[in-house]
Amino acid sequence: MRWALLVEYAGQGFHGWQTQAGGRTVQGVLEAAVSALAAHPVRLHCAGRTDARVHALAQVVHFDTSAERPASAWVRGVNARLPEDVAVRAAWPVSEAFHARYRATSRHYRYVLYNAPVRPAALAGRVGWEMRPLALEPMRAAAALFLGTHDFSAFRAAQCQARSPVKTLHRLEITRRGPFLHFDAHADAFLHHMVRNLVGALVYVGKGRFPPEWVGEVLERRERALAAPTFAAAGLYFCGVEYPPGLGLPERIVRRPEFGLYEEVDVP
Repeated sequence: MRWALLVEYAGQGFHGWQTQAGGRTVQGVLEAAVSALAAHPVRLHCAGRTDARVHALAQVVHFDTSAERPASAWVRGVNARLPEDVAVRAAWPVSEAFHARYRATSRHYRYVLYNAPVRPAALAGRVGWEMRPLALEPMRAAAALFLGTHDFSAFRAAQCQARSPVKTLHRLEITRRGPFLHFDAHADAFLHHMVRNLVGALVYVGKGRFPPEWVGEVLERRERALAAPTFAAAGLYFCGVEYPPGLGLPERIVRRPEFGLYEEVDVP
């Protein structure tokens, strides 16, 4: 039987999602907990692999098992075996046609940036930080140039394994709440470090280092060396994923961070 889990985790203590030698990973601790409850080895597949120190509020994973357990057991039983920085929030029996990664039609990320002269000690590891004042309207003008289908080669990591750098960015909105800036990105898929690289470019524009038109030039030239440095991982949250109907789980699963808290949208 195939099950899907909705998973939340704080990324500070992990070397990312994917299992690797010598590093604590979300996949590693979650597979160990699910395997213990299933009483056989279980392999997990996720909607979007996150990097070291990146958080997730609505990660979706799936696994196959011969164990017969109710949905409540896959939540409470797995959580009893997990460390405090990972939690399963929901479980659904899904169609054999479901795949957490390959059936996803789009993903959502939010980057939370603290914009103030002094770094935020109480939120260390949970938000990015920029000490210089950022101008919102030039950043919004620059963000609009990223919308649509483009070759995002200038905004992908050198080690990115995606087959194509062409992605469709449906939404990139920037809002300010007091000293916090939210960068909300929604795309069919994202390249490795893509969101953090987009944020880095927008911060350059917000500081006045370049005009908004600069990001369009970098995008068109497709050269990573021309763009801004990759922004810190701490403020990045995997917030949601969307699927086609008929697979056994909600079509839209999105959660949004609010300075360490979050509001719920379409989550059971």
